[in-house]
Amino acid sequence: MKKIFFTAFCLFTYWGIVNAQFSVKSPHSTVEAKVEAGNTISYSVYFNGQPVLSNSSVRFEFKQAPPLGDDLVVLKSSSVEINETWTPVLKRQSTILNNCNELILQLQEKNFPRRTMNLVFRAYDDGVAFRTEFVGPDNKHEYAMTEEFTTFNFTSDHTCWAVNHASYRSSQENEYFKRKLSDITDQMVIGLPMTVKVADNCYATITEAAITDYAGMYLKPDHSASGFSVRSSLSPLPKQPDNGDKVNFKFPHKTPWRVIMLGDSPGKLLESEIVMNLNEPCAIADPSWIKPGMCAWDHWWSGEVKMDNETNKKYIDLASEMGWPYQLIDWQWYGKFNSPEADITKVAPQLDMPGILAYAKSKNVKCWVWLYNTDVDRADWDKACATYESWGVAGVKIDFMDSDDQQMVNWYHRIVKTAAAHHLMVDFHGAYKPDGFRRTYPNLVTREGVMGNEYNKWSLRVTPEHMTTLPFTRMLAGPMDFTPGGFLNRTPEKFQNGTPAQVLGTRALQLAQFVVYDSPFMVACDAPENYKGQLGSEFLKEVKTIWDDTRILNGQIGEYITSARRSGNEWFIGSMTNSETRSLEIKLDFLDKGKYKLVSFEDIPESAIDAEKVVRNSRDVVKGDVVKITMVSGGGFAAYLVPVK
Repeated sequence: MKKIFFTAFCLFTYWGIVNAQFSVKSPHSTVEAKVEAGNTISYSVYFNGQPVLSNSSVRFEFKQAPPLGDDLVVLKSSSVEINETWTPVLKRQSTILNNCNELILQLQEKNFPRRTMNLVFRAYDDGVAFRTEFVGPDNKHEYAMTEEFTTFNFTSDHTCWAVNHASYRSSQENEYFKRKLSDITDQMVIGLPMTVKVADNCYATITEAAITDYAGMYLKPDHSASGFSVRSSLSPLPKQPDNGDKVNFKFPHKTPWRVIMLGDSPGKLLESEIVMNLNEPCAIADPSWIKPGMCAWDHWWSGEVKMDNETNKKYIDLASEMGWPYQLIDWQWYGKFNSPEADITKVAPQLDMPGILAYAKSKNVKCWVWLYNTDVDRADWDKACATYESWGVAGVKIDFMDSDDQQMVNWYHRIVKTAAAHHLMVDFHGAYKPDGFRRTYPNLVTREGVMGNEYNKWSLRVTPEHMTTLPFTRMLAGPMDFTPGGFLNRTPEKFQNGTPAQVLGTRALQLAQFVVYDSPFMVACDAPENYKGQLGSEFLKEVKTIWDDTRILNGQIGEYITSARRSGNEWFIGSMTNSETRSLEIKLDFLDKGKYKLVSFEDIPESAIDAEKVVRNSRDVVKGDVVKITMVSGGGFAAYLVPVK
């Protein structure tokens, strides 16, 4: 049962005050945001009493109008408590608590054109979020915003994990390197999320939520501040230079939420649902048809593209044998792509699509189809979706957008909403980071925007350090289609690029990714012959993709992580380490009473030489038991626990 409580705390009116000061605290006073508004807008953020951000600013610049954010008067302030419990469709918790205190400041320019804006701050126990609402009164003129100057002024030169995408137009597939805030240069285009170690007991992550009819946000150094500050930098509109127009709009309009996630450990950041909470409730009246799950992926990974009937049926057989509900038919199924001649409703002549889909149905498997975004853009998308629905296709994977400018953001929303009307799920590749839109349209089940397993095919970049950094950076924004599950496991000394594709790290590490990494639609990357008869394939038959509970048991960014997730009365554990051999203790205090059978897949000493080596162990455990694990360099641990009746 969903309950929302709104409690008014105060309502004041201010006229002519130079700088008025306000404060909003989280429900348990863990987090506080202090805001000053008048001649300028500034804010500060505190976590457990210690400063995280200080004297940070909010200001907007326009091509054909004065800046907005200076010389303001506070017309009104009000506060409310939001206390809501809701049930997500794409679950990693059975229910989500949305509990915060909200401060709303109504501001107006002293001088012409006397625009009015609302500054809205929300204080959660796990972070702060704020947005600007351009209220009016001018709704006749279209404004061209050239920049949003939101700054994040940290108190010291902290260590951060920041990804440099180098351009506003990219697939957002790069490493989150460990660096100092002062190492961020003007030449970098820092993507989100960016995680910062403020202190041993304070971690902060900057990201954004609810991007609607707006441009995606990046970070640049802020040279206007004294301290270690970064500022927002928006993705430019198509055909605009980097310093050109960013957002076109008329009043009223809203920015996305600017989010500072907070936790006393890196793992606490992972348990936060603040990004989802900042989005609108589910807009699909009956989402029961949205059924995420595991998926086989055709021959691109292990060989080159073989878009024929035999190959597709082979992967459908794999999905059926593993108990997975889906098979992904990837590129070239409609022949030419990214071409004016491409037709996303016509099947390549060598394929018998009705026969493939009928075969899949006979095996209790449904198919997804891959699409190039330019081909989608040229097509009648509603008609194409109706065609896929009539075929019985479950979802679409759309690729190579490589942008989050305002027009592309709107394109994403149109694509997802139309797909929902035809009962189609969506997986975006070549995509920008998640922003929680999946709460509103949960048919958007996952997206890429991550340097995933496919990079093993041509690079040395998918290192154990990268893999153990992703949960604390990119994954904080939402699900990521990393495509785990490579079974040609190699140590660094034996690893080679090419096909069939090898993966860095051990077999147990690849299994652990299915638990550690969030993706309701989880695409397993390897070929049937590489799974058949192999230790670990049993785990891929058991593991789930949506969860009733998620616990982060331990973790340090770029070093190691252990996650525990529950589906019904079964628990799954995944642990990963970087290039360091590591021993950990896992206390099973999250279990219910009673005996459980724990089946684990673990590194052994030989795994450090032959990364495909893994041992299967089985034992009975109870609540409070301690499981001791040892992971070799680039290693892991994966287990499932089933109650013993």
